[in-house]
Amino acid sequence: MAGLTGTRFATAGEADGDADGPWEEWNPTEESVRPVRGKHRVAKQRGGGLARGGTVLGVGVIAAVGAGGMATAEGRPPVPISMPDLGGVADAVSDHLPDAASLPGVGDLISDGGAHTASASAATPADPLTGNAGPGSPSGTSAGSGSDSGSDAGTGSGSGANAGEALRSRILQQADAQQGAAEQEAREAAEQAAIKQATTDATADLKAAEQAAAAKKEAAAEAKRKAEEEARRKAEAERLAKLAQSFITPVSSYTLTAGFGQAGDRWVADHTGQDFAAPTGTPVKAVHSGTITQAGWAGSYGYRIVLTLDDGTELWFCHLSSMVKTSGKVSTGDVIGRVGATGNVTGPHLHLEVRPGAGDPIDPMPWLRDHGVSV
Repeated sequence: MAGLTGTRFATAGEADGDADGPWEEWNPTEESVRPVRGKHRVAKQRGGGLARGGTVLGVGVIAAVGAGGMATAEGRPPVPISMPDLGGVADAVSDHLPDAASLPGVGDLISDGGAHTASASAATPADPLTGNAGPGSPSGTSAGSGSDSGSDAGTGSGSGANAGEALRSRILQQADAQQGAAEQEAREAAEQAAIKQATTDATADLKAAEQAAAAKKEAAAEAKRKAEEEARRKAEAERLAKLAQSFITPVSSYTLTAGFGQAGDRWVADHTGQDFAAPTGTPVKAVHSGTITQAGWAGSYGYRIVLTLDDGTELWFCHLSSMVKTSGKVSTGDVIGRVGATGNVTGPHLHLEVRPGAGDPIDPMPWLRDHGVSV
C-alpha cells in the first residue's frame, strides 16, 4: 500500500480553483490500518505498486463515506473527493487480484453474486468530470454489494428465524399429533377394557340370574311337592279321622233275622245278639276302628273275631267261614272275615254282639243307630 503515499485529496477550495485552502494527505500505513485477523494477510505490492487495486480502495472509501463521520468531522462542510484516473494500472493488476469474496472481513459482507459483480466492475474507471464512481466502479459496486450483503444477511437471519420457528411449529405439531394418538389409543384401550368388563359382568349377571331362576323354580317345585304331599297327608288324615269317627253296618247286603233277646230252642238263654243273614263268603267289615284282640274257634259261636274299640267296647263277629284279619289295628270298613255257617247255626249268617266295657251284651240295633248307622 506504499504506492498510495503522496496521494492527496483536494479540498473544497481547490475544487473551486482556490489553492490557498488547507489540505491534508491520507497515508495509510501498517500502523494506521487495523490488522486483519486470521490466516489471510494483505500482501504488499512489489516495486511500490498499488496493493489490492481499485477494489480495496473503493471498499475503503465506501466505508469512510458510509460512516458519515470523517467528511463532516469538527463541523466542516462536506469535502468532495477527487479520485485519480487509474487507467491502465487497474487493468494491469486486475488479473492478479484475488476475488473480493475471499478477502478477510469483506467476503462475509457480500454474497456470491455480489462478489462476481465487484470483480467484473473493478476495471471500470471513475468519471473524471464528476469525481464520482461510475456505474461499474468499485465504489458503486462495492457499496451496492455491501448493501446487498446486509440485506442478504438480514434476509438470511430472518429466513433462519422463520425456518427455526417453522421447525419448532412442526415439532410441536408432531408432538401434539403423537400425544393425541397416544390419548386416542389410551381411550380406545379403556373403551375395549370397559366393553370386555361389561361383557364379563353381563355374562356373570346372566349366569347368576339363571342360577337364581333355576333355584327359585326348584324351590317352587319343592314347595309345591311338599304342599301337595301335605295336602294328601292331611286329606288322608281327615279321611281316616272321619272313618274313625264313623260307624257302618257289618255287611253291605243282608237280611235281619233273629234279634237281641229273642227266645228259641237253639239257645240256652235268650238271643244275645243280632243276626244278619247273607250268603256264605259275603265280606264282613269292621263296624268301627279298633284293635282285633281275639280271633279263632269259639265253640257254638264257630269262628269268631273280637274287635275292641278305643272306648273298650267289644264287638263279636261270629259263625265266620274264614278270618281275613286276626290281629292288629283296623279301620272302619276294613274286611276282617267272611260270612259262614260254623258253630251252632241253621244257615249262613253273621251273629253280631255288642259288649260295652267287655261286659254283658246289649242290643246292637239301638247302639248302631246311636252311632249314625241306619239299620
